[in-house]
Amino acid sequence: MDFSSSKIREGTRSRQKPVSPDSALTALNAHALALAPSKERYLETTAQGTAFLKTVLDAWAWPGAADARAALGNDVVYPIAVALAAAGHGIPKTSALHAYLHGLGANLVSAGVRLIPLGQTSGQRILAALEYPIDATAHAALNADFQDLGGIAMMSDIAAMRHETQYTRLFRS
Repeated sequence: MDFSSSKIREGTRSRQKPVSPDSALTALNAHALALAPSKERYLETTAQGTAFLKTVLDAWAWPGAADARAALGNDVVYPIAVALAAAGHGIPKTSALHAYLHGLGANLVSAGVRLIPLGQTSGQRILAALEYPIDATAHAALNADFQDLGGIAMMSDIAAMRHETQYTRLFRS
């Protein structure tokens, strides 16, 4: 299999399709922004979304990318930013969702490895153990509709609200 960058770009270019500004996507982004339970969580997801879209638009834009980005406004939640880029590049929803969830799990495990005397091998074991929950979550998300969006993690949200006012922190939230 040829994984040279030119072959990857050729394959991606053939799947690229214009992603036009979509009022449903804009509404979904607004809904996701409203679901942020604290200022800290809001800043976290919008900073990640904005940075992700800037990088993708600078390095890997697709036809209509700038218009789609502009239609979303200044604050874009990270999941919408990833979905927009995946759609723009013709990446199947199932593949994009699994990759997104795996990345989320890997980032959390990486933070744990750095903060806990855990070790790389244990971190990899944890990530391997997350394979089934990630797959189940992706399956549930693919079968969900708009009314299913949201969640509750009261203790985590309260901890994030307290965390945002601390003087010294290792992570933003």
